[in-house]
Amino acid sequence: MNAALPLPYQRLGVNIDHVATIRNARGGDHPDPIRAANLAIDAGADGITAHLREDRRHILDDDITRLKTELIRPLNFEMAPTPEMRAIALRHLPHACCLVPERREERTTEGGLDVASAKQDLKTYIATLKQSGIRISLFIEADPCQINAAHDIGADIVELHTGSYCEYALASDAAKLSSEFKRLLSGAELADAAGLEVHAGHGLTYDTVTPIAAIPQIIELNIGHFLVGEAVFSGFFAAIQKMRALMDEARR
Repeated sequence: MNAALPLPYQRLGVNIDHVATIRNARGGDHPDPIRAANLAIDAGADGITAHLREDRRHILDDDITRLKTELIRPLNFEMAPTPEMRAIALRHLPHACCLVPERREERTTEGGLDVASAKQDLKTYIATLKQSGIRISLFIEADPCQINAAHDIGADIVELHTGSYCEYALASDAAKLSSEFKRLLSGAELADAAGLEVHAGHGLTYDTVTPIAAIPQIIELNIGHFLVGEAVFSGFFAAIQKMRALMDEARR
């Protein structure tokens, strides 16, 4: 019997939001998120993700300007679907815009964007972004209704929310973990069959990344908070290298 062929290379996008969180806790310009972005690329990241929130709690407008000017890898600009953020995206023209739900009171993004309930509004919203050559990604649950809606409005990419999967893993809830993994697997298969590029992310760690990285249809993972936290103990470069190695091993 022939050995299984390795899966295609899987990209790693590193989210630098929480480097900015540390900087903003005290003010000033240290640690510099752009320095972190360049270090991430040196360590094996294929792209950089930054979420400019409406309340500017971490990434700031000047960070986006500098990232677009200085990065040598693609910028994935996470944003809420608001007129202000669309104007900023059109001014900077990032490689991709990932539309996410956003509430002022949340600590972090809670669940996926409800595309199915706002199909026409979102289709109109993304039209000018697409016309400007920006790829459109939608951060959604691995739900057939949401995946089909993303396809219907012309999205290029769906990023499947892995937060629940990681929570069940942390809680050692084997039944829910298995169910959620199957949902992610089915969602990735459905999205790929519909012609959507499939990404995944939210809450992934060294302990949870391998099964997700091994899903054939997922060609990019976006990981941030864990890597910034792990950098306290091992350094940012080493943390990213280890995550990159785990992803590559899973693809083999």
